[in-house]
Amino acid sequence: MTVFGVVGDRLNRRQIINSGGAFPVSVAVHGAEVYVLNARAGGAVQGYLSILGHLVPLRSEHRSLGLPITTGAQEFTHTPGQVVVTPDGSSVIVTTKAAGNSLLVFGRYGLAQLTKTAAVVDDAGNVPFAAVFDRFGHLAVAEAGSNAVATYAGEPGHGFRLLNRTVTGQAATCWIVGAGGNYYLSNAGSNSLSGYQARHDGSPVALGNTATGQGTVDATVSPDSHYLYAETGAVGAVDAFRIESDGSLTKISSIIVPNAAGAEGIAAS
Repeated sequence: MTVFGVVGDRLNRRQIINSGGAFPVSVAVHGAEVYVLNARAGGAVQGYLSILGHLVPLRSEHRSLGLPITTGAQEFTHTPGQVVVTPDGSSVIVTTKAAGNSLLVFGRYGLAQLTKTAAVVDDAGNVPFAAVFDRFGHLAVAEAGSNAVATYAGEPGHGFRLLNRTVTGQAATCWIVGAGGNYYLSNAGSNSLSGYQARHDGSPVALGNTATGQGTVDATVSPDSHYLYAETGAVGAVDAFRIESDGSLTKISSIIVPNAAGAEGIAAS
């Protein structure tokens, strides 16, 4: 795992550090605390403390997930997908995709101290792939099995209760990104983005689908929530969209990134 410093439009490599497992796929940050999700060998979460731009592993904060070990073509859908932290920092959540068809919720206390075991939120058959918190504090989950977005409310004891499940009508709904009061899901099988406006009761309002290049995967949003950038992995491109005041997307450019075909993972700063 590599730590970079950002200087203008350039990245400076600061540190290479062990991820605490095999095949790191997701990173979550809460203040000075960093959590890394490893997908292979049954999955694992490793906690770190960020000090002056460098990560210090917290040896006691390694949690093996104990998921079934999958190899070959099924790894994409049968390994854990993303780690996120609740806005108040009280829980660390892992989406397990088809490996567990569940959300694993570790309680957090003190300085990056996680509960020894995770509470399990069952999501049987829905393949929870990626997640984000909306402005009301609901957890919104992209479900690849049902091609839907599911919203959850947090409950005492690090539990989560299902509020709503809305089908996108698209194929391979895998990734999700928040933008102000809205969120957008990437549909890899439909080459599209599905937009929704978050509501206080957890029932999203559809903003429509927007076409992208082939192989829509991860997406990110500018810090001011005015622009969305989506990876189109089939050709290794990034499609840029302006987020209009009504939440609709207007495509403004598409740029081929050298040697990026098949890449997954994008961030904006």
